[in-house]
Amino acid sequence: MAHIRKRGESYEITVSCGYNSVGKKIRKSITYTPSPNMSDRQIKKEVNRQAVLFEESCKNGTAASGGKIKLDDFVKQFYLINAKDFLSEIDFNYYKSILKNHISPVLGHMKLKDIKPIHVQEFVNIIKEKPSDKSKSGKLAATSVRRYFTVLQSVMHHAYKLGLIGINPASSDRITLPRIEEPTTEILTKEELDKIFNLLNDEQLMFKLLIHIAINSGCRRGELVGLKWSDVDFKTGVITIQRSNYKVKNGPIRSKEPKNKKKRFVTLPPYCLELLKEYRAEQNVLQFELGDAWCGDNWIFIQADGKPMHPTTPTQWFSKFLKKHNLKHIKFHALRHTSATLLLANGTNIKNVASRLGHAQLKTTNRYVHALDAADMEAANKFEELFNPNSKKE
Repeated sequence: MAHIRKRGESYEITVSCGYNSVGKKIRKSITYTPSPNMSDRQIKKEVNRQAVLFEESCKNGTAASGGKIKLDDFVKQFYLINAKDFLSEIDFNYYKSILKNHISPVLGHMKLKDIKPIHVQEFVNIIKEKPSDKSKSGKLAATSVRRYFTVLQSVMHHAYKLGLIGINPASSDRITLPRIEEPTTEILTKEELDKIFNLLNDEQLMFKLLIHIAINSGCRRGELVGLKWSDVDFKTGVITIQRSNYKVKNGPIRSKEPKNKKKRFVTLPPYCLELLKEYRAEQNVLQFELGDAWCGDNWIFIQADGKPMHPTTPTQWFSKFLKKHNLKHIKFHALRHTSATLLLANGTNIKNVASRLGHAQLKTTNRYVHALDAADMEAANKFEELFNPNSKKE
């Protein structure tokens, strides 16, 4: 039962909400101030209504009175400590950086209970105008704005779960975010791939193998450098994708589960298996020559002493390779896109492609179907230009 006490022109409404972990009674309260033009009867009726509503909100968990802590203090004392349990090491460091450099300067001084959707919207509007050299507009990209917002949303949701606030003011349906343009999917044609494969014959065998496996498996960069010889079944031609390597600043190379936390099995064509066998023999010779200086642990793609290849090496090497041969620049990840598109174009079922790539949802794989549709339309337009005399430009 709510307790109502008159305090000057206002009314304090208090509700008992049980006991805390040390047996102390928990009380939540709000203050209601009636409009000056209300009659005594109207005031009494409205105060009782507010008391019933507040008591109900306390029962269903939508009322909170512990949000007097400042956002900065909450982040330090609660959020970052608990975030280690649900964020990967890379994401944790990223969130920590965003909180320190972008969220704290804008909202860190505010008490949790005082942060409303309007303040979150102001935060979004501020970071939207931040300068950036990486964007064509000179401002922070819409994808980055949304990532920063996601970090704030996570913090406020954690405060909500702990009962410090009654609602999450950073709920997506309350905030207007910048629109993200549909990203272009970079895809290599069969002719471009053939040219790359021919040029790879003059490159170091390890990197030749890396590119061929990237195309044939559709693996992500971290999954490729996370492959071990024990993941290869030479009898069946199946490789097991069960880890992804990563590195944080000033830290060692570490392994984690693949993106969707599920191992998958990918069959390689016979020619790839032959390349693997040839390269394994080469690596065995290197290990023998290095002797005690060998630091390997069964990794396929390695540094000079056998340690796992740095996760950024495939990207850096591929970029230099393209530049050296005057080929158009594409991201290393485009090899994954190309793998998926080639499979779909040649009749592979979309579910099988999704499974091969490790997509949790078919809609992710479906982007490659759209890319094929766009390429097909472009091809039709080319034929129109070639064969329809009325379409010739003057």
